Amino acid sequence: MEEKIIVGKDTEYPLEGILTIPDHVEGKVPAVVFVHGSGASNRDEKVGKVAPFRDLAEGLAARGIASLRYDKRTFVHGRKMVKNTTGITIEEETIQDAILATDLLKQNPRIDAEKVFIIGHSMGAILTGRIDAEGGDYRGLIMMAGSLHSLDEILLRQLHEQKETGGFLTRLVLGKLVGKFEKQFAAMKTMSDEEARKTKMGNGATLYYFKEMADHPAADYLRENPKPMLILQGSDDLQATVASDYKSYQELLGDHQNVTFRLYDGLNHAFVSSLSTDPSKAGKEFSKERHIPSAVIDDIAAFIQSN
Repeated sequence: MEEKIIVGKDTEYPLEGILTIPDHVEGKVPAVVFVHGSGASNRDEKVGKVAPFRDLAEGLAARGIASLRYDKRTFVHGRKMVKNTTGITIEEETIQDAILATDLLKQNPRIDAEKVFIIGHSMGAILTGRIDAEGGDYRGLIMMAGSLHSLDEILLRQLHEQKETGGFLTRLVLGKLVGKFEKQFAAMKTMSDEEARKTKMGNGATLYYFKEMADHPAADYLRENPKPMLILQGSDDLQATVASDYKSYQELLGDHQNVTFRLYDGLNHAFVSSLSTDPSKAGKEFSKERHIPSAVIDDIAAFIQSN
């Protein structure tokens, strides 16, 4: 059963969303709140013909678990946010709304407020520990295709990979862009917050967006966190890779009894079957409709129900 809701109804940035409640379930049910990856995403986190959050919401509901998904603030209010002369921050873009959505779930009489989990994907996965610490206060954390690397490191790595696999013009354009970013990110380490806010990066963001993220390492929020954690990764992910990102979680948390790891063969960044592992074809990876396999949803549901 799906119901329309508004996250942040009385705020400057109200967001439409969907509360999905399992059918024919008596008593209060566990629930998850979804947190998007980077970019302006709708409530389904739709990219091309793939909609990961919708797949997860429907699959979890069939397994007795409620969920709340909502349009990202930059998707609905992007133009308004760009007018912010101090630049968009991750707090405004993602964290504030995730906490508002979580509060909305916990206040619903059909939801077990003691069993609300967070599912973060990509950038959302990077932020799960921070959102938990800043007010989410979840029963457990679920990270899909995340990373422990800083955002500037991730961006530079992805640009280098695109440059190496692209044609002549791509290499030329990205070579200049990479050089520019490398200089800015190097300078960022000794900049004041005020200086970083004055350095424009495009799309309403300033260098402070990256600096603020770097000042709050994801590892710091997970290293001593005793809550149950589930870390999921697709083997064919071209954005968050097994070698760099999944491995970083294993190195930090591999011996922690509260952490469970799952690696899925043949799945890409959206946890659907990959079309190619060639980075030069990454732009077409979501051009064909596919859905998240039952095995992934089963693992998430089992984690929630056992904690």
